[in-house]
Amino acid sequence: MGTLTIGVVGVLAVVLITTLAPRIGVASPLILVVVGIGVSLLPMVGVIEIEPELLLGGILPPLLYSAAVNTPTMEFRRDLRTISVFAVLLVVASAFGVGFLLTWLVPGLPLPIGIAVGAIVSPTDAVATTIVRKAGVSSRIVTVLEGEALFNDASSLVILRSAVAAVSASVTFWSVALDFVYAVVVAVVIGYLVGMAHILVRSKVPNIAASVSLSLVIPFVAYVPAEHLHASGLVAAVIAGLVTGQHTPERLSAEVRIAESAVWRTAELLLESAVFLLMGLQLYGLLKDVHESSGSFAGTLQWEAVGLGVAAATVVMVVRAGFVSASVWALARRNRRMAPWRDRLEQFSERIDSMELPQRPGHKVDQRRWNSFKDVIAKRGADLDYLAREEFGWKDGVILVAAGMRGAVTLAAAQSLPTATPYRSLLVLTAFVVAAGTLLVQGGTLSRVVGWLNIAERDCSHDDELRAQLQTELAAAALAKLDGGACKRPNGEPFDEETLAEARKVLQTVIDPGEVLAEQAEDLLAVRLEIVEAQRVALLKIRDRGTYPTELLDNKLAQLDAEQIGIELRGS
Repeated sequence: MGTLTIGVVGVLAVVLITTLAPRIGVASPLILVVVGIGVSLLPMVGVIEIEPELLLGGILPPLLYSAAVNTPTMEFRRDLRTISVFAVLLVVASAFGVGFLLTWLVPGLPLPIGIAVGAIVSPTDAVATTIVRKAGVSSRIVTVLEGEALFNDASSLVILRSAVAAVSASVTFWSVALDFVYAVVVAVVIGYLVGMAHILVRSKVPNIAASVSLSLVIPFVAYVPAEHLHASGLVAAVIAGLVTGQHTPERLSAEVRIAESAVWRTAELLLESAVFLLMGLQLYGLLKDVHESSGSFAGTLQWEAVGLGVAAATVVMVVRAGFVSASVWALARRNRRMAPWRDRLEQFSERIDSMELPQRPGHKVDQRRWNSFKDVIAKRGADLDYLAREEFGWKDGVILVAAGMRGAVTLAAAQSLPTATPYRSLLVLTAFVVAAGTLLVQGGTLSRVVGWLNIAERDCSHDDELRAQLQTELAAAALAKLDGGACKRPNGEPFDEETLAEARKVLQTVIDPGEVLAEQAEDLLAVRLEIVEAQRVALLKIRDRGTYPTELLDNKLAQLDAEQIGIELRGS
């Protein structure tokens, strides 16, 4: 079967499974893994070997980049401390815990190799969080899990590289720590520069297809130089995605963003599905590798790999439960300590909102600085309100533990072990057992766990009171632009007062603006575009303050984009 035929059959299988999965109540990634395992064991299918670099350098960067673009930056910043603990300290503790266990269970296995395998099975899989998003958990849990999965690969790969090097050379704690700091810092700098350059260049590209095409290579533009400098290419791709997601609404048109979103959703579907399918397809090759390296003992070693995989998965789950419990307790304690400060900050914020801009004789007061100061106070208050409102309880802790699935990255990292590694075939198969086992067991039961815990989904996007408050703020920004004379025709001339008066009526009415505008003059359409732009600018400022839930702001931004496109179509 040729490569083209395999690709066509694979895409058809992905579409079929993705369509049927919701009807049978099973996440499509789980079905894809099982289908891949089944296909790999068919007699007519030979050994399927996937180069680790294909996954780590070819598939994972765009997937992590896309996930980072869609990560709510405000919520990510608020939980950065927790995410950092999970992405670094939890990986280190899990790696050493599994390392000591494997060294004890496998006679003659060097401790550095055990720690290397521990590092391989420690990080949660960013692609596996697809299952979490569809389980109906709170958005804060999803943000923490996605943030952890976006960055823990860097910790894992640094420990893996250092542990393998320790087999033949002396490696100190400080050398590993410096290696990690270097890998992350250089990757962050590269990712930030690539992300900013990406937005700047694309803002100058008028062609929508060309602009979207450029976005498809950005993950690799960040990944390749970082890897060349021995930094973390995956972290660089993630940072580029975070920067892009933050600044795209400010610099790119609605048409470009909508087209880009559609293209990336398609790419995500195909790449994520390919990851899970390829993971299952490699099982037969792993079993054959164990057989060829062990001969008559292959059957025993295969069952030994299952036992080691179960033991390793148990260790990482126990360590994770300890870290999650400590984090939930620490966050609750922090919220209790900050409660008085939250009340004082709210009172202070109300006082400065009612104050006029301070004036001093002989000094010119900068209105922008005063507004920036007020925004800082509002942002801090919003942070404290969010952490109190979305406080983690023991049920959330259970979900954070249960959702810590491993995936194809674990298998790819295991296959990158040097060929001379002792017990290599056994260890790679053990990593497969951990990855596939956690995916199928934890992923297959996560929805039931969520249902058993009876956690109410905290979706604020349909809160009528918050929506009304947000609409009031946006309407005020639009009226300020109309009343301030900032609305101009494309040639720079001001609009007549009659047109502006009609625009105010449309803005203040409950009637759908689209219905009203259908019969209005060209000038009124142009004014409406100015109003939409003013509301978008105000919305992005509100987003940076963090005073409204991200899902509500995203919904409103999508509405403004749709309204703008509708107005432009009527005027064309």
